[in-house]
This record gives sequence, structure tokens and C-alpha cells, in this order.
Amino acid sequence: MTTVDTAENELGSGLKTRHLTMMGLGSAIGAGLFLGTGVGIKAAGPAVLLAYIVAGIIVVFVMQMLGELSAARPRSGSFSEYAEMAFGHWAGFTLGWMYWFMLTMVMGAEMTGAAAIMGAWFGVAPWIPALVCVVFFAVVNLAAVRGFGEFEFWFAFIKVAVIIFFLVVGVLMILGWLPGHEAVGLSNFSDSGFAPNGISGIAAGLLAVAFAFGGIEIVTIAAAESEKPRESIRVAVRSVIWRISVFYLGAVLVICFLLPYSRIGGADSAADSPFTIILSMANIPGTVGFMEAVIVLALLSAFNAQIYATSRFVYSLAQRGYAPKAFRSLSGSNQVPMLAVILSVVFAFGSVALQWWNPAGLLEFLFNAVGGCLIVIWGFIVASYLKLHPEMERNKEISVRMWGYPWLGWLTLAMLAGLTILMLFDASSRPQVTSVTVLTVGLIGLSFLTRSSARTR
Repeated sequence: MTTVDTAENELGSGLKTRHLTMMGLGSAIGAGLFLGTGVGIKAAGPAVLLAYIVAGIIVVFVMQMLGELSAARPRSGSFSEYAEMAFGHWAGFTLGWMYWFMLTMVMGAEMTGAAAIMGAWFGVAPWIPALVCVVFFAVVNLAAVRGFGEFEFWFAFIKVAVIIFFLVVGVLMILGWLPGHEAVGLSNFSDSGFAPNGISGIAAGLLAVAFAFGGIEIVTIAAAESEKPRESIRVAVRSVIWRISVFYLGAVLVICFLLPYSRIGGADSAADSPFTIILSMANIPGTVGFMEAVIVLALLSAFNAQIYATSRFVYSLAQRGYAPKAFRSLSGSNQVPMLAVILSVVFAFGSVALQWWNPAGLLEFLFNAVGGCLIVIWGFIVASYLKLHPEMERNKEISVRMWGYPWLGWLTLAMLAGLTILMLFDASSRPQVTSVTVLTVGLIGLSFLTRSSARTR
């Protein structure tokens, strides 16, 4: 495979609007929805709906701002490039490598979880399915981008279909329209109360669900490789943010209606998932095996999307002089950043190995840093929007418009600051703030070492 190495080279453009929409949905609907929903409900009771609404409002605002920026200026580096436009090279460098680090660590966790389940299925050591899957997804990402888009489209389609099926079955059970079931009414709400743990429980629930929607920003990364970037991003962003809100809120409502508060909690396996319990109550056979397959699919889909996103960020960073210029290379016919994909695959292996090695203290620090990265990234997106909006308005670049400039932008920053304060007062979340602060300061320091190469570029 030949490569070319000129700064003028551009990525492929094989993605369609349906690819972007389903990629955004699939990235946000991960194993966390199927296994982790009960954590927030256990903390806040049915009042976790308020936590999801608050988190949803933050994400809707952030994504609408990012959509405005991306539709006006499609870039493979997305918010990293907008931060650089707004605040300079240090911001672009810091955000680019922070996002790469976050996804690399998450990739390892996704593959470790999927490999453990698949290893149990086939009676083999988990590293075997992990190796097979990583190699397979490397091939998928080295092919033309349209092939990746189709693959991710059908992955996400299956997950969305499962959510819709769950919602339909749940509503039928709630209304008593499923054979053998009577209408449940509000009995489970009245037994526990709407907010059994009060305001503190709602705050804990908000921390549990705040980052549930993370992942939909991949829409704006992939937009640079779509056939009609501005039109695609406009449709995809609006579709994704509202559909995900409906899916999450709908799933939580069904769970709260059908399960007593005492039966809801975090799930360590598919058998403990609220989704599995409710589908079993509906007398649907094979629910545990079915949900295991769905969870593996969710993990592998997210892993695939993360290889894509990390490789595009490395490519963008190299284009701007913040990574070795070899990573600017594109494969001849497919216009895929081959070396950047290989780098992502190598670090995916390393991240998986780190999960199994589990050195004392290191893994905990790294994952704590991952937990706080989204707040920093979302904060920079909002700040970049506030800085760049007037310029884009003057240049008549805006086709997707965020509402209420500048007030809703400042309100979103205040909400993110409030979330950070909540994390500081929560003993289990406080290390996330500490770790991501260390990471951010370290990256800002490193950014000044790349200033000369950025000037050359």
C-alpha cells in the first residue's frame, strides 16, 4: 500500500448523513446504558429522571454549539481545531491529545469487557478474542471510510432496535396489554417515593449519569469525511441529540415503573441488568444470552468508533505540527490515515494489556483522569463557540445556529462549573478532578514544546 505525505492531502469523503446519525447514536448507546442505568436510579430513585434531564440539557447545548462550529468549518480535528482557532496552539494541542488519551483508555476497557464475555462463551482465554477483534477492526478502519461507516451503521442499528424493542415491551407491560400482566400504575413510585434519598441522592444520581451521553461528538469528527459536510452535520446533530434523550429517558421511565426500587442497582453482568430482568418478566426466552450478545455488540461498536476517532485526531494533530509528520500520510486510493490507524491499534493493544496487568495506583489514576476529561472538553467547546460565533456571524458562515447567544453559552459553562463543584464535594468523584487537573496542566506544558513545529507549519 503506497502512501503520500503532503499537507494538502485530504481524507476520503464516503460517509453519508445516515452513517453520521447512526454513529452518533451508537457511540452514546454503549454498555453503560444496559449495565449502568441502575446505578443512577439506586442513588436518586425515580428522581434520577431530573438528573438525566439536567445532563441532557447540558449535552444538547454543547452539541448544538459544536454543531454550529462543525457545520461552518468541518474539520477532522473537530473541537481541538476550534479551540486552536479561538485560543491558540496550546488549546488545540491540549484538547487533541486529551481526547486521544481518553478514548485510548476507554478502548482498553471496552475490549477487556467484551473479551471476558466472549472468552466465557467459547471457553478460551480472553486475550484470544481480544486479539482477533482488534485485528479485525484494524482491517475495517484501514479500508475506505465508507466501509467503516456501513459497518458502524449496522452495529448501531441493532443497538437502537434493541432499545426500541425494550421500550415497546415495557410500555405494553406498564399498560397491562401484554398477556399475563396487569397494569402496574404508580405502585413502584409510591413505595419508594419520587426522591427516596432527597436532594443529595439527586446530586449523586447526576454524577452517575452526567457522562452517559459522551461519545456523540464523533458525529462532528466524521463530518469532515462526509459527502456534504455542512448539510450532513446539520441533520445528524439534531437527530442524535433528541433521539438519545428519548431513548435514555424512556428506558429509565420503563425501569422505574416496572421494578421496585429495592431491586434496582448496578449490574456486574448481563443477568443483573434491569433490561434483562424486565425482558425476563415479559417471558421472553433466552434473555441473559440475548443481553450478553447486545452488550458485547455495544462494546465492540464503541471500540470500532474509538479507533476511528483516535486515528483522525492523530492525523489532525500531525497536520498542525503537534504529532510526527509521518502520521499525515494517507493510503493511496482509500485516503485513510494508515499510520495513524496503526498507532491507534497499537495503543489499543497496550490499553488492553494495561487492564490485565493492573499496576497498583497507575490504572486508578488514569481512569480517574478519563472521568474528568469530558468536562474539560465540553468547557472548551462552549468557550470556543463564545469566542468564534461573532466572527462566523460576520463572515455569514453559520448554517446550524445555537440558540440564545451568548446567554445560553454562559449558562452552560455555569452548569459545567456546578457539576465540577458537585464532584469536589463527592469523595468518590474528587480524584477525577485531581487527576484531570494534573493531566491538563501536563499537556499545556507539553504544548509549548511543539510551538516551533506549529510555527513552521
